Amino acid sequence: MKKLSVLAVVAATCALFSAYSQAAGGEIAVIVKSANSNYWQNVQKGATAAMGNAKGYTMTLQGPAAESAIADEVNMVENAVNRHVAGIVLAPSDPDALVPAMKKAWEAHIPVVLIDSMVSDSGKQYYQSFLSTDNTKAGELCAKAMIEAVGQTGKIAIMSYVPGAGSEIGRVGGFRKYIETHSKLQIVGPFYSQSQMATALNQTTDVLAANPDLKGIFGANEPTAVGMGRALQQSGKSGKVAAIGFDGNQDLQGFVRDGTIRAIAVQSSYQMGYKGIETVVSVIEKKPVQKQVDTGVMMVNKQNLDSPEAKNVLY
Repeated sequence: MKKLSVLAVVAATCALFSAYSQAAGGEIAVIVKSANSNYWQNVQKGATAAMGNAKGYTMTLQGPAAESAIADEVNMVENAVNRHVAGIVLAPSDPDALVPAMKKAWEAHIPVVLIDSMVSDSGKQYYQSFLSTDNTKAGELCAKAMIEAVGQTGKIAIMSYVPGAGSEIGRVGGFRKYIETHSKLQIVGPFYSQSQMATALNQTTDVLAANPDLKGIFGANEPTAVGMGRALQQSGKSGKVAAIGFDGNQDLQGFVRDGTIRAIAVQSSYQMGYKGIETVVSVIEKKPVQKQVDTGVMMVNKQNLDSPEAKNVLY
């Protein structure tokens, strides 16, 4: 009996690790933080392009109406598991809330590849690879640009997005730590827009009014930075308050071109989508993948805005 029990455990373990490769092909579910953002639409472009090389697979893409609609994203992952998809490419909007749904995927032998944001340590066994910007380094680059713009003293503000999101923790944390370590700048905030442009516009307007001596301001993701830029223009502070933004849609490119924003840190969201599909297909087909992949970031300003390198990441 003991020998049979050991054999049964070995067989079950082998089945678990080979399950991903049993049947190549099928649906790949790409689930992002929001369907209403150029950033995530650029992820979709990359994923769609990669599907051209993924023979036998189909792709679906979903995202909640807003990045703060975390429960909706959890439901999307659970529904994908219930559909028995071949694999999931996931941008988790919350480091903890998505872990139980990821566990369900793991228990169903459905591989999960994370993009953009990490989950908490409790979820690390439930994904096979993580592709993202090194958000801490990106935050540090933005802080360096800020210090170059405003100097070592004075007051700056942080306009953030969803508190607790994996990318937000690294990005804003990296920015704040670098500022505190390498300058004597006073930080106002952070203020959280919930990734809503209109909220960021109103918050920035209030911050500018309450702090007439503000020397600089950092907008930490696309909708937040766009709202920040519009508030600077509407308040007549364009070019007077040094602004650093994040991400690279058409609005932000326009702000860089007209001087409203000095520089933007641009992630390769296209590469996240493209490599996300490539990676999940590799897992399904039992090919080796890296546990973590840095998809890079580029600081774009008026001087390099029209360069080939910038055009490869702007969208």
